[in-house]
Amino acid sequence: MRALILSDIHSNLQALNAVLAAAPEHDVVWNLGDVVGYGANPNEVIDRAREAGVVFVRGNHDRACCGLLSLEEFNPVAGRAAKWTRNVLSAEHIEWLRQIPAGPVMPDGPQVSCVHGSLLDEDEYVMTLRDAWAPLHEAATRINFFGHTHLQGGFATNGHEWFRLTPRYHSHTQAEEFELKLRDNVRYLVNPGSVGQPRDGDWRSAFAIYDDTQMTVTFCRVPYDMRHAQASIMQAGLPDRLATRLRDGR
Repeated sequence: MRALILSDIHSNLQALNAVLAAAPEHDVVWNLGDVVGYGANPNEVIDRAREAGVVFVRGNHDRACCGLLSLEEFNPVAGRAAKWTRNVLSAEHIEWLRQIPAGPVMPDGPQVSCVHGSLLDEDEYVMTLRDAWAPLHEAATRINFFGHTHLQGGFATNGHEWFRLTPRYHSHTQAEEFELKLRDNVRYLVNPGSVGQPRDGDWRSAFAIYDDTQMTVTFCRVPYDMRHAQASIMQAGLPDRLATRLRDGR
């Protein structure tokens, strides 16, 4: 079984379309949340994401944009974008967002979990080895996919040593892949990166492929029509920063 792992699309239709067009052959799609927020096409992105797959966990922006989370939790730019998104979402899409389950969800039996933030707290950011220690120590599953940070990579431990997982690429303009071989007796926290708003200095959309036969995770980056996404944000009257940061990958 090969799963396409998506996270943090954030209403970026151009990025999602590029990822779905470029993704290698796969059997299922697992979505780690924040389908909406920030970008200018929330309704279209929800439709496209639902067409692609049925396994979702909710993100904090999903909750905020459908009224399940107070906008006071957000910084001014994020809060303004979430309020705008609430106003343009269809009633059907708002209800769909409300029904997305909290993680962890185990879509492939007892070996794999999908969450948005942390296995212990859906809103927690796992950004350092220190952050990863408790989730990996207490995880009921060996392979755990998470998002929220918009940083592709992850963490692993064999119980004695701890490792940061960092994909290595050579280009910031072309599509690229980096394969990680999953080892026996090692626990993993794996972040596919952000489809719609990467923050690791690489503007290209990020995603991953998990293969439970080969026991690999393939990290992927693909360029997309960023200028179109930026223009859509500006035309919608959303904060300029949401457009300019796409170029910087920050």
